[in-house]
Amino acid sequence: MIKPIELVIFDCDGVLVDSERIAVPIQVALGAELGWPLTEGEVMERFVGRSTASILEDIVARVGDEVADIWHTLFEERHREAVDTGLSAVEGLPEALGAITLPTCVASSGSHEKMRHTLGRTGLYDHFAGRIYSATEVRHGKPAPDLFLYAAQRMGVDPAACAVVEDSRPGVEAARAAGMRAFGYAGGLTPAERLRGAGTVVFHDMRELPGLIAGSDGL
Repeated sequence: MIKPIELVIFDCDGVLVDSERIAVPIQVALGAELGWPLTEGEVMERFVGRSTASILEDIVARVGDEVADIWHTLFEERHREAVDTGLSAVEGLPEALGAITLPTCVASSGSHEKMRHTLGRTGLYDHFAGRIYSATEVRHGKPAPDLFLYAAQRMGVDPAACAVVEDSRPGVEAARAAGMRAFGYAGGLTPAERLRGAGTVVFHDMRELPGLIAGSDGL
């Protein structure tokens, strides 16, 4: 018997805050500057949804430790500047949060520092304060299930009673690996086909989410 949903776990970047539109072009520009030309599609494939540590490992393998350190430093600087001048919540997200009555939390590949900044700039931090979990707290980042299982444990909810809202392939894969229902948001940069899979509902407008969650117990 399928358990009713008791907890909704949100990814942060691309789900709560529209930050992937900022981050991806910065990574493309840095690749061109530092010797690893990347298209936006390649950045989406390699980086989006993964932890900072995992991304850095990938960059080190391609350009070496010294250049990777420069890359990381420049990305942090440029990302912070861009967030301060142009970050917004994902369209429809405030309405969705207002209509979801179930307990919620955040489980993101980003660091706590990064989430304090992005969620703070968009006025969302207080909504989730005390219920924010980072890949820095677990051994393996997405697509491993560790982070979502950790969030469920901290929130005291059976993984089978959790729903995950994600916008990346590693994210929906992690949700499925954790035995959780997945909702793949395809209204951002990730194409819908990259999110589809068993136990996953793909949607394009965040305002649809409350109704999809309410009707999902038959998944």
